Amino acid sequence: MGEKKYQVAVVGAGPAGLYGARVLAEAGVEVALFNRDIKPGGLAEYGIYPDKVAMKNGLRKQFKKILETPNLRYFGNITIGKDADLSLDDLRELGFQTIFVTTGAQGTKWLGLPGEDLTGVYHAKDVVYFYNHLPPFSQQDFRFGKRCLVVGAGNVMLDIARFLIREAKVDEVTALVRRGPAEIKFDKKELSYVVANLDLEALDSEIARVADNMIEVGQDPQAAKEAFYAALPKAAPKVSETKFRFQFLTSPQGMLGDNNKMLSCVEVEDNKLFLKEGATKPRGSGKTRILEAETIIFAIGDKVDENFGLPINKWSEFVKNENPRFPQNGKSFEAYDPVKEAIIEDVFLAGWARKASEGLVGYARRGGINGAKAVFDYLSTLAGGGGKSALSALDKKLASLSKPIVTNEAALRLYQIEKEEAEKRNIEEFKFNKNEDMLSSLGL
Repeated sequence: MGEKKYQVAVVGAGPAGLYGARVLAEAGVEVALFNRDIKPGGLAEYGIYPDKVAMKNGLRKQFKKILETPNLRYFGNITIGKDADLSLDDLRELGFQTIFVTTGAQGTKWLGLPGEDLTGVYHAKDVVYFYNHLPPFSQQDFRFGKRCLVVGAGNVMLDIARFLIREAKVDEVTALVRRGPAEIKFDKKELSYVVANLDLEALDSEIARVADNMIEVGQDPQAAKEAFYAALPKAAPKVSETKFRFQFLTSPQGMLGDNNKMLSCVEVEDNKLFLKEGATKPRGSGKTRILEAETIIFAIGDKVDENFGLPINKWSEFVKNENPRFPQNGKSFEAYDPVKEAIIEDVFLAGWARKASEGLVGYARRGGINGAKAVFDYLSTLAGGGGKSALSALDKKLASLSKPIVTNEAALRLYQIEKEEAEKRNIEEFKFNKNEDMLSSLGL
């Protein structure tokens, strides 16, 4: 496949899209890499906690090399979907033989509770984007009150708690966990950033409160407590007096607000653990209580964009072909339409769009590379490759959109501009937090 006879549209320029696009480009495929953001990187740029600068710089160095890959053209500031700059059918009509979807989780998952529209009720992803300076979230007003609740038990919940404790320096942060303390999903290293603020007396009391139920289902309360205490020796120095607490076996049922539609309290239900077919499950007890709070942030996972134009399954992922034509390590990367009971011939999936993951860059990278191999295998079955040049047709189409398009050269220049601005200000990292400022700096 040394000849440039195939053209692939890669949608999404997070780690899965970037690494996958490089695999295809290096195989001689002409690749158009589309990104709704101006800067490439996705969650590697806008999801990693702000002070992990060395990690982000290492990834940016790799991304810059990818943007310099021959056969790979980057198109930033372009949306793909049903009501977007370009639809999937537009890409097909332009002449792309395959559409490789690596868009991540652009949708927001809510529980459908009363009061989700109140000021002070937020989704974790929006808050993460806010403190990582992703427009337009960077311009949004957030109400971080004295008493904040965070719903969830994973590393994202801890990232949010870390921001509230170490940056916003609120009075109280309480994690609401629907399961017990033996089933937390975060790791010791992430806990170490906030453990100095952990109210140990309250933790002991909370574990004692749920201990009998834990024992009933075969869990060890003491071992669960020790897992929290294990983070103490490497605790980050305390920078606020925020009290950090946990409430286990607790699920929000609805939010209540004042006359100005500001959150004032949250109704929660106590859960009880039970065993079902050998697995531990939480179930509501029917007993509810009220917690006063000005802010609640739901760190309960994400979902794909419902307006993208592909079928979605119950796990909020795009539907995959269960009997793949081009499996990689036994996994399917092919899109499927369950209504038509048919493979979507020319669409492949990778990253979060294929399967909800832990959000780690390594998983996304591996998924992007394997997905690109599946795309390559599919392209190899097409007789003679592409006819018309999709990229020249694309250039004409984009010219008609009357909006600034960010090219490889412009994206590379933006990295340099932000690096020089950081040096000028004598700070570790600088990021524009408005699209207008990014485009202006590039002369666009």
